[in-house]
Amino acid sequence: MGNGFETLAIHAGQEPDPVTGAVVPPIYATSTYKQDGVGGLRSGYEYSRSANPTRAALEECIAALEGGVRGLAFASGLAAEDTLLRTVCKPGDHVLIPHDAYGGTFRLFAKVLDGWGLAFDPVPLSDVAAVRAAVTPKTKVIWVETPTNPLLSVADIAALAEVAHEAGALLVVDNTFASPYLQQPLALGADVVVHSTTKYVGGHSDVVGGALVVADRELGERLTYHQNAMGAVAGPFDAWLTLRGIKTLAVRMERHCDNAERVVELLSAHPKVTRVLYPGLPGHPGHEIAAKQMRRFGGMVSFQVAGGEEEAVRICGRTRLFTLGESLGGVESLIEHPGRMTHASVAGSPLEVPADLVRLSVGIESIDDLLADLTRAF
Repeated sequence: MGNGFETLAIHAGQEPDPVTGAVVPPIYATSTYKQDGVGGLRSGYEYSRSANPTRAALEECIAALEGGVRGLAFASGLAAEDTLLRTVCKPGDHVLIPHDAYGGTFRLFAKVLDGWGLAFDPVPLSDVAAVRAAVTPKTKVIWVETPTNPLLSVADIAALAEVAHEAGALLVVDNTFASPYLQQPLALGADVVVHSTTKYVGGHSDVVGGALVVADRELGERLTYHQNAMGAVAGPFDAWLTLRGIKTLAVRMERHCDNAERVVELLSAHPKVTRVLYPGLPGHPGHEIAAKQMRRFGGMVSFQVAGGEEEAVRICGRTRLFTLGESLGGVESLIEHPGRMTHASVAGSPLEVPADLVRLSVGIESIDDLLADLTRAF
């Protein structure tokens, strides 16, 4: 089999069914499996929390797309994060997180793992010297999002991998915004990739899921043990929907990027817009690093408006095609006010986002319709 990205997305882990020749992996809606004599497992399957053939197909596919040795699928992105952190950290350890981390990740650290004794510090990841200075002897993980949500700042994965490995820590990269098509952190030195597969990987806003992909086989085995022991696994139907979405990831990402670039042009010229946040803009502080480590600049765009919070909220309420909603990465365009919606959990914290900020997930509709919708909303 070829190893081009599009080929892997359609074929990795998805051989035609040996019994019927079905070209799409079946949904194995089963909790248990007949054993051939006590302890005699057919293909290693005994109970679907431990392993399920539909989930295994997804895990093999996403590992191939990220260039890793092991993929693991979970019930949500946060379930993947929690399993990872409780596998590689213990009470008393320390983690560095982005100063503009995803609100759900921040909540997991601040409200859940903090009570378990895991310390963390937010740090501006685009500043490698600041990250190096924030590392302590107890730092076990440097947690990276690039681009970040919703401020779209960019971190240099290769440089941060060096900092992490000098300190004996793991570099974990949340690759949700870029998707495996636009960015492959393991090739740049990361140890673990995290995805909310709900977003671009699934791509159709119809399934919630998460995934981990690792570069090291031994870590993969430890995570597999914890995935089973903690149990927040992806169900077979969710795994099947996610796998179905993956097949078109490359063509979808190209259109997301095409459309986002046109939206950025419109916003950059609009008198009511005070600032556009998009790594593809030459004036973006992370532009050169993004150009080096990403294939293209993605479908997420944030902008700030004159008139402050009231105007930002008003614009969010006036679009027709851009649906007002949380989440991102689906085929349809979404608009939201991070301060009151996705990032409300970080209000009053060091991660609070600007009140005049609007975030767009630019979909794959006809671009002229999207531009007209935004113009009308202003």
